[in-house]
Amino acid sequence: MRTIVMPLFSDFQPLDVVGPHEVFISANDAMDVLGMAGDRYEVLLCATTLDPVRSESGLLLSPTGTFEDTPGSAIIDTLLVPGGMSTRDEATNNDLVEWLQSASTGVARVGSVCTGTFLLARAGIITDEKVTTHWAWASLLAKQFPRLDVDPDPIYRVDGNVWTSAGVTAGIDLALAMVEQDCGAAVAKLVARGLVVYLHRPGGQSQFGSPVWSQATEMQPIRDACDYIHQSPEVDLSVRALASFVGMSERNFTRVFRAEIGESPARYVDRVRVDAARTILERESATIEQVARRTGFSSAEVLRRAFHRRLGISPAAYRRNTKTVRATV
Repeated sequence: MRTIVMPLFSDFQPLDVVGPHEVFISANDAMDVLGMAGDRYEVLLCATTLDPVRSESGLLLSPTGTFEDTPGSAIIDTLLVPGGMSTRDEATNNDLVEWLQSASTGVARVGSVCTGTFLLARAGIITDEKVTTHWAWASLLAKQFPRLDVDPDPIYRVDGNVWTSAGVTAGIDLALAMVEQDCGAAVAKLVARGLVVYLHRPGGQSQFGSPVWSQATEMQPIRDACDYIHQSPEVDLSVRALASFVGMSERNFTRVFRAEIGESPARYVDRVRVDAARTILERESATIEQVARRTGFSSAEVLRRAFHRRLGISPAAYRRNTKTVRATV
């Protein structure tokens, strides 16, 4: 058996558990359908007691064993930690963190879904690896654990034997990738088809993230520049034009903007323009060329390159995906 162990704790995110669980169990069925020999998956849910554990949405899940009953690390193939509201609080889940520290020693593969990455970091299982988490909490993860290389965009990320993923449904993507590594593409494809999901989801999680924001600044000229960028993404927003707009020299404007906002004016403008294009693509039927002109990109091709760079997906594909979502709501 390939033993997958997932801990449960108060206010865990239920889809972080149920999604991967369905992938691994479905892989067993897929191997049977394909007539494949090899190890089957066993998924164990563990907690401090055998009492049902309440998730953050109120769903109760019953553990299959306690932490003390869980097999030793020599038997565990994958230790997979879900996220949830309590994971971001450094004062909670101390018993779980202690158990993770001992249970992870010698485990072949360690992973997390969503903000489960915080628990791996608190337990010292990850220290300076390349990781991801839910886009909304990536900056907090980087702040609490500055040695980690936190990338908020990937759906999942692998660094050695450490697998981390984005929020909620990204646990399905992560589990499918594990199944593909363990059992091959044929099994993973059959599982994905049965669950009606992508085997490899197009783009990163930035396409699902919130609109561009700028951190609060006491510098009125920089605040004015940001407001101007958001209000008029289609106009000339070069450093020269922005510096002139707020009455600063180009060099001083660039230096102060980076210090206040955390990135260069050019990168900020690019993000705002991509977000403005996203809004038009979601709501209107304008051509890609028209969207490009209305958001300050010199051509449709330049817009496409910006989308691929920022979101890992083309404007046309983004429109199709968002229209599909609206049609089902």
